[in-house]
Amino acid sequence: MTEELRIKKLQTGEAKIGLLFNPLSGRIRKRKKVIKHALVEIPGVIIREATNVSEFNATVSDFLLTGVDLLVIAGGDGTVQAVLNHLFTVHPLENWPILAVIPGGTTNMTALDLVNYDVPEDAARRLSQYLLTRTLPSLLRRHVLCIEQTGSAKVYGMFFGVGIIARAVIFSRSGIKQMGITGEIYSGLIVLFYLAGLFLGRRKGSWAPARMTTIKVGGKTCNGSHLFLFASVLDRLLFNMRPYWGEEQEPFHVTFIKQLRIKDVMRMIVGRGAVLKEHNGYHSHNSSALELVIDDDYIVDGESYRASSQNGPLNITAAGPVTFLTW
Repeated sequence: MTEELRIKKLQTGEAKIGLLFNPLSGRIRKRKKVIKHALVEIPGVIIREATNVSEFNATVSDFLLTGVDLLVIAGGDGTVQAVLNHLFTVHPLENWPILAVIPGGTTNMTALDLVNYDVPEDAARRLSQYLLTRTLPSLLRRHVLCIEQTGSAKVYGMFFGVGIIARAVIFSRSGIKQMGITGEIYSGLIVLFYLAGLFLGRRKGSWAPARMTTIKVGGKTCNGSHLFLFASVLDRLLFNMRPYWGEEQEPFHVTFIKQLRIKDVMRMIVGRGAVLKEHNGYHSHNSSALELVIDDDYIVDGESYRASSQNGPLNITAAGPVTFLTW
């Protein structure tokens, strides 16, 4: 079925809508009944609960087998990443439904770049209103990162990070997550903790630079140690940050930094990174391909993986684009 036909069915009220609901996602876990009550108001929706990768995969494949036109994902970044991973691995892109994301996780960087509603119930009710009135929200086509290395399965996602970014995410999976804090407060505590360590001069353990020897991006090769690197197809990150300033017309952003000075932090946060210079160790490009020689952990949408240079370079390319509803 063509995408144009799926859109027409949404506009005429004839669309099949499947909703994958992860009850263990951070925000949903606290208010499962309230959120689910809002979700059932979506007209004609079929809701399936899933809590792990095997259940996500089975649910998504069942939805595609029944011919859903819109697949709504109610969960966090990890849930969205798992769904994208399965779709790209198993199903041809031309067979995909249109996707929509409702922010239900501990962090919701992907959802909050696509949807203007931070509260899951509000996002669900607004989507329901659009579908009831047969007024289609805007469509947004986004590429997805494809991360691959010899000997490992491809990984797909919206955000890739290595260095202190990966270490901070891995740390956040431990003690602080058990406190029950979610959303940007949770993320803010982690960011402040790591920034404080950097400014106090810590450069070992959780604050150690990324174990990368080579970065190839935008026709350039950079060697040596870097504090962190990230690649993202998202326009904005947590706290509405846009810490990239590349000017190339390419599908994803890449930023990597050798050192981070206090006076430069706010420039990056508010999107004024263009004043930062490469000779001071600040790099930002837009690209369709990135190659890393790396022996370190990395994260994709909050999920951690390991890369080894013994398996050759880690390559990141743009897959898609994928069509999302945004409202």
